[in-house]
Amino acid sequence: MADQLTPETPDEADEKPIQQRKNSLYPGVSDELAENMKSGWADTELRDLEPIAQAGHTADRRAALSRRFPGERLVIPAGNLKTRSNDTEYSFRASTEYAYLTGDQTEDGVLVLEPKSSAGEAGHEATLYLLPRSNRENGEFWLSGTGELWVGRRHSLAEAEQLLGLPAKDVRELAAALAEATGPVRNVRGHDASIEAALTDKVTAERDEELRVYLSEARLVKDAFEIAELQKACDSTARGFEDVVKVLDKAEATSERYIEGTFFLRARVEGNDIGYGSICAAGPHATTLHWVRNNGEVRSGDLLLLDAGVETNELYTADITRTLPINGTFSPLQRKIYDAVYEAQEAGIAAVKPGAPYRDFHDAAQRVLAEKLVEWGLLGDLDVDKVLELGLQRRWTLHGTGHMLGMDVHDCAAARTETYVGGDLEPGMCLTVEPGLYFQADDLTVPEEYRGIGVRIEDDILVTEDGNENLSAALPRRADEVEAWMAQVKQA
Repeated sequence: MADQLTPETPDEADEKPIQQRKNSLYPGVSDELAENMKSGWADTELRDLEPIAQAGHTADRRAALSRRFPGERLVIPAGNLKTRSNDTEYSFRASTEYAYLTGDQTEDGVLVLEPKSSAGEAGHEATLYLLPRSNRENGEFWLSGTGELWVGRRHSLAEAEQLLGLPAKDVRELAAALAEATGPVRNVRGHDASIEAALTDKVTAERDEELRVYLSEARLVKDAFEIAELQKACDSTARGFEDVVKVLDKAEATSERYIEGTFFLRARVEGNDIGYGSICAAGPHATTLHWVRNNGEVRSGDLLLLDAGVETNELYTADITRTLPINGTFSPLQRKIYDAVYEAQEAGIAAVKPGAPYRDFHDAAQRVLAEKLVEWGLLGDLDVDKVLELGLQRRWTLHGTGHMLGMDVHDCAAARTETYVGGDLEPGMCLTVEPGLYFQADDLTVPEEYRGIGVRIEDDILVTEDGNENLSAALPRRADEVEAWMAQVKQA
């Protein structure tokens, strides 16, 4: 990794002729070099650009936001780069709220909705504040840490206006303008410290939280663009699972990291990234819900619980889990446990329909799993209703049966209880259905042969006008279909 050009030490500068000594703006850079770097560059401005595919949808979302908070200034930042170590940063991912409302994904961007100033005129003027192209006259282009010579070309403000469908201004002027602004303001917190500092005396935590909650609830029902992106994410994820099946023999010779790296390649080739840390849990690691260390052995005869999702270039993620026999064939006990989870998932998916209480699919899946646990003699003489009343099945089912899905893998997380888990399902909602059974390796309450087996099956389900659609149906779920699919993929 190249180091940025830095001024010479005093000794180095003293060795140069006087006329080549430090430039007035950048010590250690000669006037000749500074002048040379100003010119000789082609005009790269892009003209007559077509708006991005979701520009109409983002405009509708901003209009709805404007109606919800009339007469108030609304500030939604993209966020800044975060340091990974010393002078390296993590890959940037724009805040979900910002990307949802703009379609833009660049660091340091800020969307501001300013109430219209004309008397009696309702609504807002939306402006996007961005870093403009690097200045080549003052050396910013090649000497600044944010200069395009170092980090790559970014769109000009004029280009951004064409692509995103709203006015764009220089973000470096925004903090000062906000500090001088008057009137009610709301800000999405936690993304940009400089913006928060400028608004310190103008906002309250309660009002800002109302804005965050609104933007979370606005994403509960997906529009046509979002549904298409989620389908794209599921399709890419299915191909990523096929990639993994093809290399299970190589994973056996290395570790779970081979599985993780294989899936990541598909995510980067067909999308922006993985939507969350991939869970590549082989053997007893499958009983750890969020096993993301992915450094364990992959052994023939064990199960692989693969929970992973491709995030599209527009930041919509799939969230799919399949539990696969590493050698291609379930053992009788593995199949028994797998079939129980499959039956529970079938019951859960059947309960996903418009007008149904959100909790119905969880309750349906939990009842099936409780029935199986009672049938297997793991809960003594208790009947199923008593087990569910006491929640005793949760020792082995552990988690809720699903969650909303979208730009965040656990989408709409700030929504109020009454509109999310306490609400009813509507067409356009997308959620996961993911029951599981997990028998810990040290659980002495179950027969020894159960210990270390974990099974989860997860699909991404869209609520439709007359029921539901499984967006991840390209991946088989029934045990015999899984075995046949694995055999076919390995032979391809």
